[in-house]
Amino acid sequence: MVRLPLTPEEVERGQRLGALLRLARGDRSMLDTALAAGVSPETLRKIETGRVATPAFPTIAAIAEVLGLSLDAVWAEISRPEHDGGAVEPGRAAPERWAS
Repeated sequence: MVRLPLTPEEVERGQRLGALLRLARGDRSMLDTALAAGVSPETLRKIETGRVATPAFPTIAAIAEVLGLSLDAVWAEISRPEHDGGAVEPGRAAPERWAS
């Protein structure tokens, strides 16, 4: 099966997802988070760095659960265009709206 190239919007959404997960993870180790979610640390690393821009839904659901994030809030945040002020900024604390 041939996989179509990602659109620029999909790439940007993947980058926002990665930034959101990194911020939500905070000081928690990548290894502990990945193992608790049942994914490999390499998979989590690739998602957080945006290298996997369209991860499988069950993967994101598992990571979000471990981090205490609502899937609705995750989707709302990553679907938001970057220029509307809703983009995730590295080093900024995760807003309460991300929590479940």
